[in-house]
Amino acid sequence: MNEIEIRLLRADESQILTDLATEVYGASYIADWVYDPAEIARRIDAGSLISTIGLLPDGTVAGHTALMREEPDSPVLHSGVSFVTNAARDNHLFTALGQHAVLWAKDQGVLGIFAEAVTAHPYVQKAATNLGFYETGFLLGWIPGTVKDTAAHSMDNRRQSAAVLYLKTNDGPDRPIYAPARHRNIIKDIVTATGLRGRVVSADTLLESQIVESTVIVITEMDKSNISIITAQKPGRDLRDVVLRTRDELVFNQGREAVYLDLPLNDPATEIILDAHLAELGFAFAGLFPNQHVDGDVLRLQSLHNVDIHSSDITTASDHGSDLLAYVIADVDATHANRS
Repeated sequence: MNEIEIRLLRADESQILTDLATEVYGASYIADWVYDPAEIARRIDAGSLISTIGLLPDGTVAGHTALMREEPDSPVLHSGVSFVTNAARDNHLFTALGQHAVLWAKDQGVLGIFAEAVTAHPYVQKAATNLGFYETGFLLGWIPGTVKDTAAHSMDNRRQSAAVLYLKTNDGPDRPIYAPARHRNIIKDIVTATGLRGRVVSADTLLESQIVESTVIVITEMDKSNISIITAQKPGRDLRDVVLRTRDELVFNQGREAVYLDLPLNDPATEIILDAHLAELGFAFAGLFPNQHVDGDVLRLQSLHNVDIHSSDITTASDHGSDLLAYVIADVDATHANRS
């Protein structure tokens, strides 16, 4: 690894990222902007994209990872766009790229980093766990079958899943986490493993009178992936009806193969409403995630439609990840059985 140079990508070098993405994924990578050097340069100049590259002694770019800001003052960054060439897969380049990015984030006072990792192969997950990341959830069917990673063993057209991992880089504010009873224990396990400064507490029944009548939602459409995310910015008493109506629109009218539901964990309404209506919603546990539309962590649930999940497609890189994946799959199976 001493012969590989690790450094930040400059805006005037943006073509490097486009060329690398094309080499590894062809034209199938899920984020269209990686094929647009002008957009890459704009993001680097704006500070919303911090790209780290690894170069061989002859100047060949062998790998890339990025930290991304959803908002200019985001305390938590999103790590992604991580890939290496086949020739560099066995030299721990993923880990070296990640170490460089993590040290930069710590120095900048960033509270933490979330990362997504394909589960078709273990390379990215292993690099992340070696850096101290812990799994916070699994998004089943997250990646469309059209995405072709040259490292993946399965090259058919099945949708693939993604692990989501978190690394705490600095202490954040202490805060309450209101978790529904059904998932309270697994949420406690995730909070403990990641070191989040959150306390899983039970909502006071007196707070029920403070729940608003109307739910405020934002829908994030991911057309290339054929999925959607419903974010309940403010859960209200009509959450059940709003979510069911919205999911039906997305699945039956728009043909979405998977719909995800995000609920704020710092709002006691999340616990109170889900304790009353979770079974009726027909959404299964996915994990804990950040969300640009909500201040703080969210509970993500998932509703899968025409998604063929195969256990052979999903690898994990730690005992914690294996236990969490087993919980996620069991809850999906139970939820689908009840929905049927």
